[in-house]
Amino acid sequence: MLPTTLFYGLVLLNLLFVCGAWTLAKPSRRAAGVLIVVSVLWVLFNGPIEGHVILSFTPENGLTESDLLSVAGIGIALWALRKRRRW
Repeated sequence: MLPTTLFYGLVLLNLLFVCGAWTLAKPSRRAAGVLIVVSVLWVLFNGPIEGHVILSFTPENGLTESDLLSVAGIGIALWALRKRRRW
Protein backbone atom coordinates (compact mmCIF):
# COMPACT_ATOMS: atom_id res chain seq x y z
CA MET A 1 0.00 0.00 0.00
CA LEU A 2 1.26 3.50 -0.88
CA PRO A 3 1.99 5.95 1.92
CA THR A 4 -0.55 8.77 2.00
CA THR A 5 2.03 11.50 1.31
CA LEU A 6 3.30 9.66 -1.77
CA PHE A 7 -0.25 9.23 -3.07
CA TYR A 8 -1.06 12.93 -2.64
CA GLY A 9 2.24 13.87 -4.25
CA LEU A 10 1.44 11.75 -7.31
CA VAL A 11 -2.06 13.21 -7.55
CA LEU A 12 -0.63 16.73 -7.36
CA LEU A 13 1.97 15.86 -10.02
CA ASN A 14 -0.77 14.68 -12.37
CA LEU A 15 -2.78 17.80 -11.63
CA LEU A 16 0.26 19.93 -12.48
CA PHE A 17 0.63 18.23 -15.86
CA VAL A 18 -3.10 18.48 -16.64
CA CYS A 19 -3.24 22.16 -15.71
CA GLY A 20 -0.12 22.84 -17.79
CA ALA A 21 -1.66 21.13 -20.80
CA TRP A 22 -4.94 23.01 -20.26
CA THR A 23 -3.10 26.33 -20.12
CA LEU A 24 -1.12 25.55 -23.27
CA ALA A 25 -4.22 24.39 -25.15
CA LYS A 26 -6.51 27.26 -24.14
CA PRO A 27 -4.59 30.19 -22.66
CA SER A 28 -6.80 32.16 -20.29
CA ARG A 29 -6.51 33.99 -17.00
CA ARG A 30 -8.39 31.25 -15.20
CA ALA A 31 -6.15 28.48 -16.56
CA ALA A 32 -3.01 30.48 -15.75
CA GLY A 33 -4.27 31.23 -12.23
CA VAL A 34 -5.03 27.60 -11.50
CA LEU A 35 -1.63 26.58 -12.87
CA ILE A 36 0.15 29.09 -10.63
CA VAL A 37 -1.72 27.79 -7.56
CA VAL A 38 -0.94 24.16 -8.42
CA SER A 39 2.72 25.05 -9.10
CA VAL A 40 3.05 26.64 -5.65
CA LEU A 41 1.33 23.67 -4.02
CA TRP A 42 3.71 21.34 -5.88
CA VAL A 43 6.74 23.06 -4.33
CA LEU A 44 5.20 22.73 -0.87
CA PHE A 45 4.05 19.09 -1.09
CA ASN A 46 6.45 17.30 -3.45
CA GLY A 47 8.54 15.86 -0.62
CA PRO A 48 8.17 12.12 -1.34
CA ILE A 49 9.23 12.46 -5.00
CA GLU A 50 11.71 15.33 -4.96
CA GLY A 51 14.70 13.78 -6.68
CA HIS A 52 18.31 14.98 -6.46
CA VAL A 53 19.29 18.30 -4.92
CA ILE A 54 20.58 20.71 -7.58
CA LEU A 55 21.37 23.68 -5.36
CA SER A 56 21.63 23.54 -1.58
CA PHE A 57 20.65 26.59 0.49
CA THR A 58 20.95 25.02 3.93
CA PRO A 59 21.62 21.42 5.02
CA GLU A 60 17.84 20.84 5.12
CA ASN A 61 16.65 23.02 2.20
CA GLY A 62 17.55 23.30 -1.44
CA LEU A 63 16.38 23.32 -5.05
CA THR A 64 15.53 19.83 -6.28
CA GLU A 65 14.79 18.36 -9.70
CA SER A 66 11.06 18.28 -9.12
CA ASP A 67 11.03 21.94 -8.06
CA LEU A 68 11.90 22.76 -11.67
CA LEU A 69 8.43 21.53 -12.67
CA SER A 70 6.99 24.45 -10.69
CA VAL A 71 9.30 26.85 -12.50
CA ALA A 72 8.07 25.43 -15.82
CA GLY A 73 4.44 25.70 -14.66
CA ILE A 74 4.82 29.33 -13.65
CA GLY A 75 6.62 30.04 -16.92
CA ILE A 76 3.73 28.55 -18.90
CA ALA A 77 1.23 30.55 -16.83
CA LEU A 78 3.12 33.80 -17.42
CA TRP A 79 3.30 33.03 -21.13
CA ALA A 80 -0.47 32.47 -21.19
CA LEU A 81 -1.15 35.73 -19.35
CA ARG A 82 1.10 37.64 -21.72
CA LYS A 83 -0.51 36.02 -24.76
CA ARG A 84 -3.94 36.83 -23.36
CA ARG A 85 -2.96 40.50 -22.91
CA ARG A 86 -1.95 40.82 -26.58
CA TRP A 87 -5.43 39.87 -27.79
